[in-house]
Amino acid sequence: MLVLDVHEKPSKGLWALLSFQHVFAMFGATVLVPILTGLSISVALFASGVGTLIYIACTKAKVPVYLGSSFAYIAAISIATQQFGVESAFVGLMVVGVIYVIISTIIRFVGKDWLDKLLPPIVIGPMIAIIGISLAPVATGQAGINPSHPDLGALASDPKNALIATVTFLATILIATKAKGFFKIVPILGGIVIGYLFALTLGFVDFTGVAEASFLALPDFNIIGTYSFDWRAVAMFAPIAFVTIAEHIGDHKVLGSITNKDFINDPGLDRTLLGDGIATLVSACLGGPANTTYGENTGVVGMTKVASVYVTGGAAVIAIFLSFIGKFTALVLTIPTPVMGGILILLFGLIAGNGLKVLIQEKVDLTSTRNLVIVASMLVIGLGGASFSINDAAPLTGMALAVIVGVTLNLVLKEEK
Repeated sequence: MLVLDVHEKPSKGLWALLSFQHVFAMFGATVLVPILTGLSISVALFASGVGTLIYIACTKAKVPVYLGSSFAYIAAISIATQQFGVESAFVGLMVVGVIYVIISTIIRFVGKDWLDKLLPPIVIGPMIAIIGISLAPVATGQAGINPSHPDLGALASDPKNALIATVTFLATILIATKAKGFFKIVPILGGIVIGYLFALTLGFVDFTGVAEASFLALPDFNIIGTYSFDWRAVAMFAPIAFVTIAEHIGDHKVLGSITNKDFINDPGLDRTLLGDGIATLVSACLGGPANTTYGENTGVVGMTKVASVYVTGGAAVIAIFLSFIGKFTALVLTIPTPVMGGILILLFGLIAGNGLKVLIQEKVDLTSTRNLVIVASMLVIGLGGASFSINDAAPLTGMALAVIVGVTLNLVLKEEK
């Protein structure tokens, strides 16, 4: 049962807090992409907000999705920037947006009934589970309990990081399960505040960046007229579009299972892809990263049962506003990594759990050898590090490869009688 359905509007004060909760949930990952690729943080934040509003308009305000910076294009952006210049990366991302729009148009004219045949519950359930479980190392890495993580392993060397993540994790759980009234629907925000204050007492918060940041700062836009076209960069980005389209479908299935709605049919995959594609195109035209539906924010919807588009739209407006406030951006960046790690353990786990929920709700028979083969194959390929290289920047890995295997097996293996 949803606390707020898609078209229900919260009271003004509650609206702002719920929207800020979404901003905090997406902020770390959205700014991490420009940090890793050298793009502008403020432009990424601005493009995230604008992209979400574009998505809401394209989907007739029927889907409570928030768009943030996509991790799938990090390698391509880095390689294209090094070899051909950053402008060529923006051109590649623009092409990705165009591909989304083209596929959206094809679906609009050809129809989408074929999706039910390609993506039945036996494929969708494991797909959703893989989305959540594949993100698990990021959550445990940020929480300081994954010493083998290639980028975040060093956090495990200080037990205080794990302690901060634990306090945040437990605070969020207690608020979500024990709180009453208003507090029950802001567990993420409450957990972050408690975790932040605890980290502050341990001396884990550094305000140096806040003091140095200016109050008002125009985002460092790159404008399309300065870009130089390079086919080699386009060749790096175009194949990845088909990988992220598979992820797009999976994310909307996850959100649909949480809200008990079928967003693939209403407003339709054509509209959701159109919104995602135009958002990415606009972001690239401004010098930002590709946009994508965010698992963090889907997790927020699942935990709070607040699915209001007014809330995600409000988060988008806040993100745009904050992209011009240098000190706020710097302040949010002071949130210690383990605080977000404690939150992400819950959010990503919730997504994985919804994959199991699909299999249970649809009464998928796992005593059937055929069905068990499909699920087992998808899980191992999706989570076992399998990779098929399209080119240096676009390997087919993880969920996308698992979906291809699942769809193929579902079509080839006949139902048992």
